[in-house]
Amino acid sequence: MDMSIRFPNPGIVLEYVPRALKIAGFELTIYGILIGAGMLLGIFLMLLEGKRRGQNPNQLLGMCIPSILLGVVGARMVYVLLNWGLYKSDIQEIINIRNGGLSFYGGLLGGVAGAAIFCKLSKCSFAKMADTACIGLLTAQIVGRWGDFFNRESFGEYTDSYFAMQMPLSSVRSGEVSALMRENLVTIDGTSYIQAHPVFLYESVLCLILLLFLLGSRRRKKFQGEIFMRYLALYGLIRCFMEWLRTDKLLIPGTKLPFSLGISIFLFLFFGTEAMVRRAMEKKRAEARRRRREAFYAAEEEAEAEMDRLEQEKQKRLEQEQQAKAAEEEPEEEWDGRLPSERMKEETEKEVKEEETGIPSEGEETEMPSEAEETGTSSEAEETKKE
Repeated sequence: MDMSIRFPNPGIVLEYVPRALKIAGFELTIYGILIGAGMLLGIFLMLLEGKRRGQNPNQLLGMCIPSILLGVVGARMVYVLLNWGLYKSDIQEIINIRNGGLSFYGGLLGGVAGAAIFCKLSKCSFAKMADTACIGLLTAQIVGRWGDFFNRESFGEYTDSYFAMQMPLSSVRSGEVSALMRENLVTIDGTSYIQAHPVFLYESVLCLILLLFLLGSRRRKKFQGEIFMRYLALYGLIRCFMEWLRTDKLLIPGTKLPFSLGISIFLFLFFGTEAMVRRAMEKKRAEARRRRREAFYAAEEEAEAEMDRLEQEKQKRLEQEQQAKAAEEEPEEEWDGRLPSERMKEETEKEVKEEETGIPSEGEETEMPSEAEETGTSSEAEETKKE
């Protein structure tokens, strides 16, 4: 069987792309290897994100166990139910997942159920844990989606675009080859090739862009669970386009409605709307909290200003009381009926008059001569007369 895959427009030719590897006598499918590698890398990045957010790594690892187990069970159960005609005659084939046959949305549903049960039993926030876990889940998808490339499945309809992928008709399942592909078969060296959209590449690149977006927006989230809701809504949008291109659509039994396309539309509309509404409500609550804080601080400042005013008034009253008390203790001067300005004017005039005449003003004491001095003076005067 020809195991080559070609990308004719960019000129890439891969002559041998195996489905499995033999290691020590055991055959391991590359699909399974990539799924396992994606899980390990996803758990590693989830733990890094949890460490950044201060979460318990043991709780995160504990949550992974039921999530992975129920995720695998859910992925297989949904795929089997949607393709019951392939398994009803051979029940044992249900447990054989080596050749693929897993529904991503079934795995997502089972994984979420396992995580919710774990969070309920361990009494931790499911929304907070989901915000961290979806980073790891998206990483696992980016890596695991390349398993479809090695398995040569989940490709899109015929295209002649730059990224068109060519695969030998004999290497793909006949149920995935559309009439348009058969009409446009390409023959190279005697081998017929189909030409299709490399949906695995589109989805892997878009999931990487989504991962970078979620990592960049996590600091601006308004509520717990917002990152998880954004993941569900935006991945649903991505998957809508991928399902539109794919030829291996899983149809709801008895209808022609694609199961994954319907789930994708529901996720985009429901969780996209829910995330926007809750974000708007949280913004309003945050604005209300901000106004309450401002009012509280303004009331505090007003109360402090009022206390300062009362303290100043109290201090002023104390000073007035002290001044009044001091004034009561001082001796009171007798009031002669004159105003202070008149008394000051008269005193000033007296001082000027005394300086000019040398005669003391009334009321001031003058030195009077003693009796001996008066007698001596009289005797001298009489002696002068006799001479």
